[in-house]
Amino acid sequence: MSRTVNRLDRRAVVARLIAERGDAIVVTGLGSPTYDVAACGDHDRNVYLWGAMGGCAVMALGLALARPDTPVIAITGDGEMLMGIGSFATIAMQAPKNLTVVVLDNGLYGETGGQASHSVVADLAAIAGASGIADTRAIDDMEAVGGLATRATSVGNGPCVAVVKIDQAERERVLPTRDGHAVRARVRQSLGLSID
Repeated sequence: MSRTVNRLDRRAVVARLIAERGDAIVVTGLGSPTYDVAACGDHDRNVYLWGAMGGCAVMALGLALARPDTPVIAITGDGEMLMGIGSFATIAMQAPKNLTVVVLDNGLYGETGGQASHSVVADLAAIAGASGIADTRAIDDMEAVGGLATRATSVGNGPCVAVVKIDQAERERVLPTRDGHAVRARVRQSLGLSID
């Protein structure tokens, strides 16, 4: 039996997720997730991954392992997560208590022309669960996004993967810096590390 899926406004979802982020590090995937986070305002702990398709979740994993007392939130799209699907098993093996991976699933490969993505038939939350991640969520309402925001900004709960069903509307592209060296330096400085 199928049910109608409510698809949420992606900008409203991202704004709710990071509204009370505290000291969390936010890693964004290629394209729309970066524009969505930037639309909420730039931040010293935003890590924008330009040209790292498939790498958002594993980059966030590395930061979570390096900073176990700091919440780390990966915000990526369904197409990118499909490209980096093996990262679910790696995340499960490492089991950081401070990592939340949020997959914004619009069912499209938005960066390559809007073709239907494989998430139309592949259940990413179920794949994450089958990979060994205990806390997986399929979200299609803003109340659940609020609960996810609380979870994502805390430490001590183990890794979480949440697949949020979003609409397919195009939004204005809000472009943050593309200077990877500058992003690296400001994140390191915000963590009290040398920028050399």
